[in-house]
Amino acid sequence: MSQTILSLHNVTIYQEGNKILSDVNLKVNPGEFLYIIGKTGSGKSSFMKTLYGDLPLTHGEGTIVDYDLNGLIDNDIPFLRRKIGIVFQDFKLLPDRTVNANMHFVLKATGWEDEAEMQAKIDEVLDKVGMKNWANKMPHQLSGGEQQRVAIARALLNDPELILADEPTGNLDPQTSMEVMEVLKKINENGKTIVMATHDYALLMKYPAKTLKCEDGAIFEVVQRTV
Repeated sequence: MSQTILSLHNVTIYQEGNKILSDVNLKVNPGEFLYIIGKTGSGKSSFMKTLYGDLPLTHGEGTIVDYDLNGLIDNDIPFLRRKIGIVFQDFKLLPDRTVNANMHFVLKATGWEDEAEMQAKIDEVLDKVGMKNWANKMPHQLSGGEQQRVAIARALLNDPELILADEPTGNLDPQTSMEVMEVLKKINENGKTIVMATHDYALLMKYPAKTLKCEDGAIFEVVQRTV
């Protein structure tokens, strides 16, 4: 594996033919925590979607966990997504399955076969986010914060090199947002690289880290106190 988890050089990001961000240059090294901030519609989600292959990269050069984003084909995307963990704003848990079954589904879909190994891995990641005792609950029996903890655990199942968190606290109240951030920061302190899109500036003040801002079709680094 290269020393750079994510590298973008002179990238222009498009969505449905519209230019969203221009001249994007970025390097993320292993173990970093990076915020992507900006108002709604500023390009944060388009940026994140480009990183996990939902939007094609057609202008500029980009690599992520040793995958070339320029030459990414549909068959590559499932393999790319085994090397990155994705946490969404709306959790995306399967509503008709328990927490444990949600985890099992992901492992089966990504090639795991041994039931004992799968259960051990599920127990491990749920324990990391403090949700092991909720394994037999259905998603609707959990609070928003608990569902997001499960979603973070799901993102850890395949030991990803990078976690992309797209507005992970966007549907949560301030106190629950802080609790979820504590989980993410602990994961980062244990060595995982995290890129997190957010519009919650209060989190940046409490949990400062390198910050890039999307604004007026550009993305640039900001000094924390001027956010």
